[in-house]
Amino acid sequence: MHVVMFGDQHAETLGGAQVSMRLQRRFLEKAGHTVTMVAPAVHGARGRSIAPDEVYVDIPSIPITPDREYSMSWPGRRTDRRVDAALAARPPVDVVHVQADFWGAFIGHRFAARHGLPVVHTMHNRVDVGIEATAPFPKLVLRALNAWQRRALRASGTGSDGWAYLRRFAAQSDAVTAPSSHFARRLEAHGVAPRGRRGLAPSLEAPSTTPVVDVIWNGIDDDILDEVLAELAHPDKARRPRFVWLGRMSPEKRLLPFLEALDLSGVDADVEVIGGGGQLRAARRLVERLRPRATVVFAGRMPYAQTLRRIAAADAVVQTSIGFETQGMTIFEAASLGTPAIVSDPDLAAELGTGCWTVGDGVTPDPSVAALADALRAAASAISAGTPRVPDPAIRERFRQSSRTAAMIEVYARVTA
Repeated sequence: MHVVMFGDQHAETLGGAQVSMRLQRRFLEKAGHTVTMVAPAVHGARGRSIAPDEVYVDIPSIPITPDREYSMSWPGRRTDRRVDAALAARPPVDVVHVQADFWGAFIGHRFAARHGLPVVHTMHNRVDVGIEATAPFPKLVLRALNAWQRRALRASGTGSDGWAYLRRFAAQSDAVTAPSSHFARRLEAHGVAPRGRRGLAPSLEAPSTTPVVDVIWNGIDDDILDEVLAELAHPDKARRPRFVWLGRMSPEKRLLPFLEALDLSGVDADVEVIGGGGQLRAARRLVERLRPRATVVFAGRMPYAQTLRRIAAADAVVQTSIGFETQGMTIFEAASLGTPAIVSDPDLAAELGTGCWTVGDGVTPDPSVAALADALRAAASAISAGTPRVPDPAIRERFRQSSRTAAMIEVYARVTA
């Protein structure tokens, strides 16, 4: 089977969706399938560092972030011709897998429509929450985005909010997948379902009783997981806590509120911040100004395997975004490695189950710095006493990428039958 994946960003850039796409590619190839990945070309130092790889089709793009890591490609005839020419020299395509929300999704759906190919659309993001957190005048941005979508895809349908936007993608897809149960049910409740599977409930108050969105978690590399588990030491249970925060440093990830809560909590801990992004400079300045009792180290970006080793070495992973994450890969990676988490989003905490400290009451999202500080104090106290929370051991096997790829292959087989 030849699977063509379309992304908003190149798979070698930073981000949970990109990590997931790289793993999917590897395990699909291990299962004997062919993968091609279409995404905007990367600029700057990051682009120069990416080794040539025939799997990648890099399409013309322009950088959209100051560090030039992230790019956008315009979905039009020029891009269509570029994609068609690149794929004409490759084996016949069996299925298009869209793993994008913006230009990558437009380009992927246009390709599938031109060639009469089945589409699987994985919805990684809450578009409405993400735009509200990152863009000025979010309602205006969503209206413009919906108009752009209708024009690029010649799509119909009323509405100009985030759910209307996702409904149009779903209506042009043969299957829709989501990386968590809570996001899948939310999609269904808002009528986001693949073509031929309509009639869903219009709101969360009256959810559909028939699942139509396939739940397939993003996974963890089996081989690296086994390597890291084999390396794990077993230190004394009672010790100075070691926390790790990791991810893209942008407003929706709430790094700055975490650093404020760390100071307010007064915990005596070692804190490692992994990742990069637009708020790195502001985060450094905040730590210099607050001078928290905890020791904070900004470790920068790390390769995937090294990141997993840092998670395994930590006493807890801190997850601070609320409403934005559709899975929260880092806390599942942590649970697979036996590391508990401090979780701000009650939906993610419920999905994770045991092995976490939930910010607030665990039911209603609490974005306050005070609530996060309370959770940090509770976790630090338990870790120092040698009584940390323990993750569900079943997650380790359920989260392996081999099992996730097997589940996705079943979806591919269904839509290509």
